[in-house]
Amino acid sequence: MAQPAPNMIILYVASAPASEAFYSKVLGLKAVESSPGFAMFALENGMMLGLWTKADVQPAASAPGGVEIGFPVKDNAALDALHGEWKAAGLNILQAPVQMDFGYTFTAQDPDGHRLRAFHAPM
Repeated sequence: MAQPAPNMIILYVASAPASEAFYSKVLGLKAVESSPGFAMFALENGMMLGLWTKADVQPAASAPGGVEIGFPVKDNAALDALHGEWKAAGLNILQAPVQMDFGYTFTAQDPDGHRLRAFHAPM
């Protein structure tokens, strides 16, 4: 039997409406589904990003730690440009652009502490 392939990430957030506004700005998209407790974005690559108000999650969620969402870019110049856009938009930048073992990267943070890592990893 074929195994199902994941196509959705759901982040538990303090406020779905506040996180929806944040991700609308970051992704340049409008949510395809929106309610007081949940929002969903359909990304161009087919992945779905859900934002669920943590107090509404059933069964109750108590998972420690956070999540890191990767944003691949085409080259180092695109990464520098995205860093400038996100910084100008007021995102909390945790790590300025830097060369690491896997490629050129920077890290930002959403209002709930989840990390947004942009990267260019040459193949």
